[in-house]
Amino acid sequence: MTQPIHPYEEITFKQFILFIKSHNKQIEENINIYLNLEPFIGESERRTLETLLESFLLFISSQSIEDIEDTHERYMDTWLQSQLSLIDEKLFSMFRLIFEKAIVTLMVNLKHPHIISILMFLLSIFSHLIHSYNKWDGDERNQYSKSDKENAELTRLQLLDQLDELLIHSAGIKDFAHILKKCEEFFHFKRCVFYAYIPWSNQLYGTIGADLPKVQSMKGQLSAKQSLVFNSKKPVFLKDPHHYIKEEHIKLFNLSSVIFIPIVHDQQVFGWLTFDQLGVEFDYVKEDLLLLELVGKRLGLYLSRKDDEVPIDTGLQLTERESTILSLLAEGHNNKKMADLLQLSEHTIRDYVSSLMTKFKAKNRTQVVVHGFRVGLLK
Repeated sequence: MTQPIHPYEEITFKQFILFIKSHNKQIEENINIYLNLEPFIGESERRTLETLLESFLLFISSQSIEDIEDTHERYMDTWLQSQLSLIDEKLFSMFRLIFEKAIVTLMVNLKHPHIISILMFLLSIFSHLIHSYNKWDGDERNQYSKSDKENAELTRLQLLDQLDELLIHSAGIKDFAHILKKCEEFFHFKRCVFYAYIPWSNQLYGTIGADLPKVQSMKGQLSAKQSLVFNSKKPVFLKDPHHYIKEEHIKLFNLSSVIFIPIVHDQQVFGWLTFDQLGVEFDYVKEDLLLLELVGKRLGLYLSRKDDEVPIDTGLQLTERESTILSLLAEGHNNKKMADLLQLSEHTIRDYVSSLMTKFKAKNRTQVVVHGFRVGLLK
């Protein structure tokens, strides 16, 4: 005789988020226990799983209840897209298993009255994640013929060959702005920006890109949520950047979808390259992210070259004070800030900036900074 299905009270996404927020610490502890007990994963897989689980828990628990919509699909897609370059089918299955174990163990210990409701909602979340993962990583690729796939792979190899040729004929940091401009052309993006990374302070700061004053105004320490995403040393695609990037910065750059590419060599992160389409939303598949990962590694190797080989325009002679002003300009400081730092008047600062513009034959402050990088006076 068939057993009747016991009805359960459905919960909303807000109620699920509130449950996660209320028991965040216990869930995290359970995740760590099950992650370390799992015998069928290697050390590198364990580290990747730890990143996925931490970022997922933090992403959910950091959501503001007031801003949550009733449907969870868009939120889950945002997280999954940011992790595409990390995930494969095996890791995805292990990620799901460990998270479910952590939740079930918690609710059993709590004797939670809504255990079925919460588990059913969690299952609906994972069902959506599986569907989205297959769409971005599997189903879309399967609809192409073998020849289409071969042509796509050939195109990727040709792009890497173009980049290699460009790097071979370039010399040091002075050509890096030109390299980034060519990358826009190679990979069909409208904007490329380079953010340098300081690992000991976990800070990013804008260095190279169009509209330089805006770029250089972008500086600061990564938040915990951003660190879990960006410290993976893998490309990050954000179709909707609002969960990871401040609203003021999104408005400043008219930012929609964006890709972050780590510039890495020998485990050292020099910084991050961003590609976007100037406010236009776009999609990106996993295989193309893997191509951009190789781009980041090639640029990291390029930046690791010794600057001793870079020719510098020795005809330019700067005083010690002019060199200091040039460095402060490159960091994006205005005249007032530089005057405060150097204990000089703003009028004196303007004179030094004017002197630099004359020596560099520059029309504005931005050209002064660009020329400083080009001739090797800025690193």
